[in-house]
Amino acid sequence: MLAIRLNSDVEARLDALAKSTGRTKSFYAREAIMEHLEDLEDYYLAIDRSTSDTQNISLDEVEQRLGLAN
Repeated sequence: MLAIRLNSDVEARLDALAKSTGRTKSFYAREAIMEHLEDLEDYYLAIDRSTSDTQNISLDEVEQRLGLAN
């Protein structure tokens, strides 16, 4: 279970959307979360990877290692 607080403008917009479409506010909140969750996960993974001690290699190096270089 998740409870969130929204400012009154967002709440009003969400309420109007739900009423005009016959869906619930929870439906749209769930849709919004699912729409952006993967992007957020990818973003924070990229941040973590870019600050870790792992070795970075160029695209040219990857292509050479995989035998894809021209």
